[in-house]
Amino acid sequence: MAADVVDAIPLAKDSSGVYRVGRSRVTLDLVVRAFNRGATPEEIAQHYPSLQLPDIYQVIGYYLKHGSELADYFESRAREEQAMLQAHQEEWSPRGLRERLLARRKNR
Repeated sequence: MAADVVDAIPLAKDSSGVYRVGRSRVTLDLVVRAFNRGATPEEIAQHYPSLQLPDIYQVIGYYLKHGSELADYFESRAREEQAMLQAHQEEWSPRGLRERLLARRKNR
């Protein structure tokens, strides 16, 4: 009789409720977004060197199997991202960037 081998999914929820992959700071949503755009696990590993290739495969497999359970999480993360972008839209806008940088330099 064969023994079942079960590895833990390399996901950890941080204090902000964000899933991180393996022991990295890379979020689950970044990995899934790259995968959904067509990136292979190997390409994702090249783009995020702090990730281990086996962890990427496991996380993608978990996402494919449990996508419906993760839908609320992904929607929440997308709303948070939109809110952050809107809140900092002017600050991060390239329009007037040169002037803001020069003003910051003069204030030193």
